[in-house]
Amino acid sequence: MPSTSSPESERRARVMRLEALSKRLDTRYRIPVLGIPFGWDSIIGLIPVFGDAVTALPSVAMIYEGHRMGARKRVLARMGGNTALDALMGGIPVVGDLFDLLFKSHRKNIRLLMAELDRVETSERNQRHGRPT
Repeated sequence: MPSTSSPESERRARVMRLEALSKRLDTRYRIPVLGIPFGWDSIIGLIPVFGDAVTALPSVAMIYEGHRMGARKRVLARMGGNTALDALMGGIPVVGDLFDLLFKSHRKNIRLLMAELDRVETSERNQRHGRPT
């Protein structure tokens, strides 16, 4: 049976799921007194090598979803750069853990993806209504 939802609503739903995941990974909790947000990425990242590899997987999924949604290559490249920087810095003991706590690559990537989704949807609406993009 064909889907009755629009491509825009399906994309929005996928992005909202990815946004919820990025919040769990980067900002789910707060350090008491300091108020610095952190998430499962910072916790799992404490495990040498394994932690950073595991927490890179959701970023790869975000990049893949961005590709499926029609994100431009430069946006996907920036998302890949954020992911690579997070993984590389995360591999440095202690310094990497502090970097991970402050950098929040998943939140950066979801903001890039949401802005790109807005651009794609605006372009599609303009095309449907015969307006220049």
